[in-house]
Amino acid sequence: MRTRDMALVALFAALVAVLAQISIPLPFSPVPITGQVLGVFLAGAILGKNRGTLAMAVYLLLGAIGLPVFARGGAGLAACVSPSGGYLWGFILGVYSMGLVLERGKGEPGYGRTAAAMLLGLAVVYLLGTLQLSYLLHLNLLKGLLLGAIPYLPLDLAKLALAVTVSLQVRRALGQAGYLPGYRADDPAGIEKNRHPGRV
Repeated sequence: MRTRDMALVALFAALVAVLAQISIPLPFSPVPITGQVLGVFLAGAILGKNRGTLAMAVYLLLGAIGLPVFARGGAGLAACVSPSGGYLWGFILGVYSMGLVLERGKGEPGYGRTAAAMLLGLAVVYLLGTLQLSYLLHLNLLKGLLLGAIPYLPLDLAKLALAVTVSLQVRRALGQAGYLPGYRADDPAGIEKNRHPGRV
């Protein structure tokens, strides 16, 4: 892996760690409202399947070995197997699912494909989180969804809308700067001409 790739992976793992500290506990659920999902959306949409998944794996590893990178400064393996720990595992599979959608088709993904990928990623996060929550708290699936998914959906959709716009702009800038080797510009000839104004 290139130095640039490692730097991007570390950057987005750190971004999710920082956003995790934006945490609002809810009295009726062990799952707090956090900024993590915004970071997950951005990692998947900007880094793609491989680097994005690796960034989430690095994030979980940092927390598992004891660094306070989870919500409310949480850390350790116990956090990963807690009632809210399924969402952490969901970040890895969610980003991977996003990457699968984004890397299909011709050209760079636009708003529609990016939003669809993020919706899929969010569904995967909710699924894994709700399953672990329901299992550990001995809830049926409906009660698990009422505790661990439905109350968070409106805010997560707002994060998704923000992440779509931000990720497209950041991805374009990084791609044109050569930081994303898989970047497929919509108008590569135009970009090349702008890089070399004297070339016809």
